[in-house]
Amino acid sequence: MKELVIASNNKGKIREIKQIIQDISLLSLSDIGFTDEIEEPFHTFEENALAKAGAIYKYCGKNVFADDSGICANALNGAPGVDSAHYSGTRDDNANLQKLLADLKDKDDRSGFYKAVMCLIWDDETYFFEGICEGTIIEQPVGDGGFGYDPIFIPTGYDKTFAELSPDIKNEISHRGKAVRKMVAFIKEKLEEATS
Repeated sequence: MKELVIASNNKGKIREIKQIIQDISLLSLSDIGFTDEIEEPFHTFEENALAKAGAIYKYCGKNVFADDSGICANALNGAPGVDSAHYSGTRDDNANLQKLLADLKDKDDRSGFYKAVMCLIWDDETYFFEGICEGTIIEQPVGDGGFGYDPIFIPTGYDKTFAELSPDIKNEISHRGKAVRKMVAFIKEKLEEATS
């Protein structure tokens, strides 16, 4: 079975991705003994995802993927965007969420989207996969599932937040789910090519 390292220690993220990727042995950073902090100094999702994947690939030489994702409010010109994980100045989910709500307080436009970019390094080659989920950012957190900004994001076509939806439905429609499925389809193709 092919091994694939996920360049993350975010338990929520790892849990979501493990539910989507089946036929591959998925290793976390702790599984490969990587304990360093990886800098994400860039201003695009692509560059940050590549920085993470590249650092892990250099460390272990295994196939690896990393994602960078965030929530983008249209009324704030796409903020917090690439700064979603530390929007409040700290890596505190609740503080970040509260800052976004405060910044949107006087805005009529509550539309926004989640964006995820996956960077996959597979057999020495680098590939990118993107997923977007449009929706509305509500004024009060609702639900206790998910993580990050999930309690204030209602995806288009639904009346519940990501934090209220079942993990199966969230994985089906989320930005990360879309990007991961594109990546998985690509990996399956590569594996089939290798065996044919």
